[in-house]
Amino acid sequence: MSSEPPPGSGQPPEDDPFRKQPPPSEGSGSPYGGQPPYGNQPPPPQSGDPYGGGGPYGGGAGYPGDPPAGMPPLADSGGRTLARIIDLILVGVVVWLLTLAFNVNEYDVTGNKVEYSKSLGQALVAAVLYIAYDTVMITKSGQTLGKKWLGMRVANLENGATPSVQSALIRSAVLWIPFAFCCACIWTAISGGWSYFDKPYKQGLHDKAAKTVVVSTT
Repeated sequence: MSSEPPPGSGQPPEDDPFRKQPPPSEGSGSPYGGQPPYGNQPPPPQSGDPYGGGGPYGGGAGYPGDPPAGMPPLADSGGRTLARIIDLILVGVVVWLLTLAFNVNEYDVTGNKVEYSKSLGQALVAAVLYIAYDTVMITKSGQTLGKKWLGMRVANLENGATPSVQSALIRSAVLWIPFAFCCACIWTAISGGWSYFDKPYKQGLHDKAAKTVVVSTT
């Protein structure tokens, strides 16, 4: 039987780095386990920056949003982009086949009204499939195929759990509805590219909406 939790259970998988923490000590108050925020090291001094201008997650010392104790390393933004491209291709092939089969390919048109109708139909198919794909996969394990192959997963920022259906749906909708109906790759670049500059959690706009982060599983 699979060791993965049921969808929407709110628990990270057994092999996830969030679970690779020692049992929390009583009264520790850490949502990620019993480790202090800096492992076995004492906390950094209040003045100065022990990380030479940037904390371990991109924030400086004393940054008000420093990562919770026990959080695994955040996934590299470049790796996230590559994982997203993989998912785009995988689902895009299915979208193309379906729109071709049902004759809603936007390039197979003869008049303005027909062109608009078929283009809208293709956008609707794309939005439904991309949202369904992301929501189902992330609710199940926190990983789309692209993220799984590249060793990363989506987790709730608050406690590291696999996102619920509601959180995964919000995340997917923010990412894919603008993509399908108006902004295509421009919106994907903006939303996902936000993680390159966001501090301290490297969140895309869709992560911020769903209160999630993407962490490494390797």
